Amino acid sequence: MEFKEFPKIARLSRDIVVTEKIDGTNSSIYIGEDGELLAGSRTRWITPENDNYGFAQWVLENNEELLTLGPGHHFGEWWGRSINRNYGLKERKFSLFNTRRWCLHGQEPRGYPTQDPRIFKLQQVLPQCCELVPVLYEGPFDTAAIEDRISRLREFGSVAAPGYMRPEGVVVFHTAANICFKKTLEKDEQPKGKAHASN
Repeated sequence: MEFKEFPKIARLSRDIVVTEKIDGTNSSIYIGEDGELLAGSRTRWITPENDNYGFAQWVLENNEELLTLGPGHHFGEWWGRSINRNYGLKERKFSLFNTRRWCLHGQEPRGYPTQDPRIFKLQQVLPQCCELVPVLYEGPFDTAAIEDRISRLREFGSVAAPGYMRPEGVVVFHTAANICFKKTLEKDEQPKGKAHASN
């Protein structure tokens, strides 16, 4: 019998990053070491001929800029016009999730800690065609801070789309555990399928 080690448990009192959860469609870009560029939805690869709200076509049109993201999988939300909440937008946007690794075009990159606290990395600058999900809080795990950001979204509306008063919620990324949790403003207690069915 092969010995199975119990996995290490991450400490709860470590940093979290709270971002606005955007109600679009989960999308991804894959860039190979050889420069291969693929577009994906949450569950499959897509093409301009078999697309998901025009994301693959957008990737094709912006391929030169997107290749500067470098090799690997890049996950984000494709959102805006005619996608779920719309957010009152006439256009569509791709907002990446990894707010520690990236900064927006025109911003000054800053250092961020890695899993090894002795090592800091410098953020990379996104191409102009990409955005980031808005960071609402960064700091030690604190349920009061999370609830405060949810209250602010409820009172002041979306940060991603200022003026839109029905934001979806937040995503909480626990850095030590390397895991995300979500909390929505409406029907948070219901499973996803039931919440969507009753909307």
